[in-house]
Amino acid sequence: MASRGFVLTPPTMVVFAISVILAVLALLAGYAKVSIPFVSAGHVLDTLAIAYLLLCAGVLFKQI
Repeated sequence: MASRGFVLTPPTMVVFAISVILAVLALLAGYAKVSIPFVSAGHVLDTLAIAYLLLCAGVLFKQI
């Protein structure tokens, strides 16, 4: 029998929703040139990275 090893879990709905909202805000600021206070100030890539890392943390850690 194979051991379970590395197990991924689905993120909670809250973590998923926050990461999607951050990604959409970053895309709006980057491509549609919508003025969003933190994101539009040259932090589009940072916001996308935060959204991705949040989603990864939600998948890798069961308690998040």
